[in-house]
Amino acid sequence: MKVEVRGLTKTFGPVAAVTGLSFDVAPGAVTGFLGPNGAGKTTTMRMMLDLVAPGSGTVTYAGRRYSDLARPSATVGAVLDGAGFHPACTARDHLRIYARMGRHGAARVAEVADLTGVSAFGDRATRTLSTGMRQRLNLATALLGDPGVLLLDEPGNGLDPEGIAWLRGFLRAMAAEGRTVLVSSHVLGEVEHLADHVVVIRDGRLVLDRPMAELYGSAAVVIHSPQAELFAARLAERGTQVGQPRPGVLRVHGLTTAEIATLAASYGVVLHEITPERPTLEQTFLHLTGGSP
Repeated sequence: MKVEVRGLTKTFGPVAAVTGLSFDVAPGAVTGFLGPNGAGKTTTMRMMLDLVAPGSGTVTYAGRRYSDLARPSATVGAVLDGAGFHPACTARDHLRIYARMGRHGAARVAEVADLTGVSAFGDRATRTLSTGMRQRLNLATALLGDPGVLLLDEPGNGLDPEGIAWLRGFLRAMAAEGRTVLVSSHVLGEVEHLADHVVVIRDGRLVLDRPMAELYGSAAVVIHSPQAELFAARLAERGTQVGQPRPGVLRVHGLTTAEIATLAASYGVVLHEITPERPTLEQTFLHLTGGSP
């Protein structure tokens, strides 16, 4: 189910939280939703769920607004950072209450509890749960309606490394089933291993909307050669962008490793090492959001 965000704008008094924001979230993929603190990520996700009314703009799910969905939780499952639980409820009771509210069958409670690992602590009061357990319970609640869309705000908060690895596999499996998954996270290294597509915002405005594979497509190639200066001159003659960060080393842009090797052979240049150099998601993020040194 395709999610379309179009022209979202929201101000709080004199503060513009989100301005003219547009992007799509495609089914069958995990989309990372990134931005520095205060960029407008949480406000955007709340507008996507009709928890905050936009000043202008729309969000649609397969062409329908959230308010027009007959049973919203059967279409969109959400985990918002800071979600609360009644302290007197057990984890399993919490799921039962939300299942009744969403008109989901009682059998679904056991299914999602097993799916997310909540069964292991289902009889414990929510006030006694660790942060990681609460995150699993949040995710189980979001899945009660077997939704086609998952909107997750910092779902990895409080999870240990084993839990993070489990969450990564779980969300990728959800996307592989054809679901639409949008994940907001500040753990860029984890998003790099999880996401198929990234949307980056800064000051409430879109700065990047691109597949991960395309993000890395323009990476440089690093070359080590005893004839680096000669090769640099030959490459420059043909209009190739090339830099020499230190003696014996070149950074070449716009050519593949195979193309570079072929050119080196044609010029009689000896190569000792040739390595694609791609930026990390963190480097790209800092560059786009003004956080680079």
